[in-house]
Amino acid sequence: MIEDSLFLKNRVALLELASQARLPVTYGERNFAEDGGLVSYGPNFGDLFYRSAGYVIKILKGAKPADLPVEQPTKFELVINLKSAKGIGLDVPATVLTRADEVIE
Repeated sequence: MIEDSLFLKNRVALLELASQARLPVTYGERNFAEDGGLVSYGPNFGDLFYRSAGYVIKILKGAKPADLPVEQPTKFELVINLKSAKGIGLDVPATVLTRADEVIE
């Protein structure tokens, strides 16, 4: 999975290269699937932002940041781009499609 701002910034070029090479690539951020990537599976950033606001509230109420626990994502999302799958000649099984949080057609 690609988790770097350099790749995120240049995702359109990367997606085009993967498509031209007919490579099935999985990405860690939904932006890639929305922009033409095959599949993304990663944390739900909306949920992460919501939970980070809870940290801000605790700090503003006097909690020491060093005393707050480190948390990991708890909500993940699977996004499948069927148009991209068809473009590289890949059939996505129905069982996978039913598990997806979003299917882009």
